[in-house]
Amino acid sequence: MVYAVVRAGGRQEKVEVGTIVTMDRIKADKDGNVELAAVLLVDGDKITSDSTSLAKIKVTAEVLNDLRGPKIVIQKFKNKTGYKKRQGHRQELTRVQVTGIV
Repeated sequence: MVYAVVRAGGRQEKVEVGTIVTMDRIKADKDGNVELAAVLLVDGDKITSDSTSLAKIKVTAEVLNDLRGPKIVIQKFKNKTGYKKRQGHRQELTRVQVTGIV
């Protein structure tokens, strides 16, 4: 069983070949592929975590689609002053499928 922990946006995700991951918006190349930075690689009983060995590891993924997350509402209110503020936010996301760990 081969899997890797990759840096995806501000988080880390555990991925295998075929895994679909939703992460912060990322630019793809002209073919629709991206390369993710590996933080840890597990290949059966062998665990690789040093940066020189991980620099040789390539985790490639194919961009499936770009989407937006759910809307969150930010409300601020101060009592007795008449101050209230309402703001919304939708995070821009990308869904990718891991195609290879080499």
